[in-house]
Amino acid sequence: MSVLRRVLPFLSQNANRLTLQRRCLSSESKPAPWPRKVFSGVQPTGALHIGNYLGAVKRWVELQEAGEDVTYCIVDLHSMTIPPEPDTLRHNTLQMTATLLACGIDPARATLFLQSAVPQHAELSWILGCLTTMARLTHLPQYKEKSANMKEIPLGLYLYPVLQAADIMLYKATHVPVGEDQVQQLQLAQSLARAFNNKYGRTFPFCETLVNEGSRLKSLRDPAKKMSKSDPDPKSCIMLIDSPDVVLEKVKKSVTDFKSEVTFNPDERPGVANLITIHSLVSGKTTDEICREAQGKNTGQYKLVVAEALIEHLRPIRERMERYTRDVGFLAGVIEEGSERARAIAEQTIDEVKEKIGVDCFSVKRMLKNVRQEQ
Repeated sequence: MSVLRRVLPFLSQNANRLTLQRRCLSSESKPAPWPRKVFSGVQPTGALHIGNYLGAVKRWVELQEAGEDVTYCIVDLHSMTIPPEPDTLRHNTLQMTATLLACGIDPARATLFLQSAVPQHAELSWILGCLTTMARLTHLPQYKEKSANMKEIPLGLYLYPVLQAADIMLYKATHVPVGEDQVQQLQLAQSLARAFNNKYGRTFPFCETLVNEGSRLKSLRDPAKKMSKSDPDPKSCIMLIDSPDVVLEKVKKSVTDFKSEVTFNPDERPGVANLITIHSLVSGKTTDEICREAQGKNTGQYKLVVAEALIEHLRPIRERMERYTRDVGFLAGVIEEGSERARAIAEQTIDEVKEKIGVDCFSVKRMLKNVRQEQ
């Protein structure tokens, strides 16, 4: 009891200090701006298709080349909502690492790491989960969509958005590049950052979305649907590892319409517009430039132009992927080095969070040690 009486004043002083800090921060009219930091993640689901690459990874590389402070994570914990086979997950993680490097992610200029190698992701996820409600989570679009056809819903699927918020907040990211269809997924992270700050003081920035507009590619076989590797028709999407002959065949078999001229009209001619979008993204040309150059060609002839541009754009990526996948030691080294850098940042954030919420056990241990030494 005597030890406890000696410790309680320390805890009370610490609590009063944090309360004063929060009051001071809340009274600031213009708090210092958060340093701009970009964060994004990708699941290790094996090879990427061109929709993943052109809609996300290519944008990651552009942000890196622009000199942004970028952190990219292979989110293997997220891939466990449906328990994977261990060997498959290991293989997919290495393949994803090779793919990102082949697409242009440079470990010297970007922090590239493995989510499960940084335990603070799960730790912050639990803390944030205690700040949200079941009703809030069940109303998220992602949960509704994925659980619609499930008889028994895994808890991981339910908590997935909380872990996603922890991924972002752990590195105090200010900007998250997303596709147009993913904007709603970040609303929980924004809400949790606001809730934590209101209760414990200014700790997390309000992350903003960097929307990559106009690059949501459609299925080659059904342009009414999003391009997806889970589509039962293998000709619906083009994988980065596809050979030139396979790419040519898939583009030739893509669904267009009965009009022969090449025009960009996503609403009335979604199949042709999809091909033009792909062509634009790999060539850097505008849709207007492409349509002018395609005058005099029918859609069948234009498909060959698209296939050629796509093959040439993907060729160096595929060659680099093949080279990287043969050097497992190199890939493991890249991931370990990046994970060490990520852990250093994550540890600072989680220590700050623990102190503010009152579970800073290390401070308590130090105080107990000091009291005993004084005795």
